Amino acid sequence: MIADRWVVEGDLARDGAVCVRGAFTPEHVAMAEAAIEANLAALSPLAKRASSDDDALFVEDFCNWQRLPQMERFIRESPAAHIAAELTGSSTIRLYHDHVLVKEPGTRQRTPWHQDLPYYNVDGRQNVSMWFPVDPVPRESTLDFVAGTHRGPWYMPRTFLDDRADWFPEGALAELPDFAADGWHVIGWELAPGDAVFFDMLTVHGSGGVPGGGRRRVLSVRFLGDDMVHAPRDWPTSPPFPDLESTLAPGAPMEHPLFPVLFVHGDRR
Repeated sequence: MIADRWVVEGDLARDGAVCVRGAFTPEHVAMAEAAIEANLAALSPLAKRASSDDDALFVEDFCNWQRLPQMERFIRESPAAHIAAELTGSSTIRLYHDHVLVKEPGTRQRTPWHQDLPYYNVDGRQNVSMWFPVDPVPRESTLDFVAGTHRGPWYMPRTFLDDRADWFPEGALAELPDFAADGWHVIGWELAPGDAVFFDMLTVHGSGGVPGGGRRRVLSVRFLGDDMVHAPRDWPTSPPFPDLESTLAPGAPMEHPLFPVLFVHGDRR
């Protein structure tokens, strides 16, 4: 059971996404905000602009916990990994990677529908990603999910700005349906600081732009449970983990310093 202080809206097994209300205290929100701002002040080589030049700035960055103490502190000291363990039923939780996503006020760019797992080098079912905004997020700017898509299939991953099939040959996977026209069930939640959404890495998701004068600063953390294993791909993964294949065999547990254990059953941090 999720701890009494957290209120879960939705059903992860059924829908592939849930909202956890009151997941984080004001102190945790401040820790995440400090991590995001430290990242924005010193972007890594993996950082990229995900909006066009004539739009407001939408910036992403990945894998900064080892160089930013603020990021590592939030990941290790917040209850995020504990929540991930209870949602997935996993006895242990490892970090996969951190991901900062910031849409500045007036960003029109929509984050298009996509699944995360086709971009990754892991396989398994006991996984969850957390999307944690430190700013209030209205319903029109939040993360939307297509309920049930965590059960598959994989859909063709494409680049966000120009719709290129950079990972698989054209026709290799099914194209994303028109979810609105085809009557799929789309879910999402308005979020206040302290709330977070958690979702399966295969759940189709996307989000709107950020109209008006507010920022949308999000710290996303990806977690790996007991059954997650290394799955080298024939395409460049995002984020990349160079040379990992030389130390982890295909199908091996993710036992590597890049993926530290954050939670073990019985831990009540």
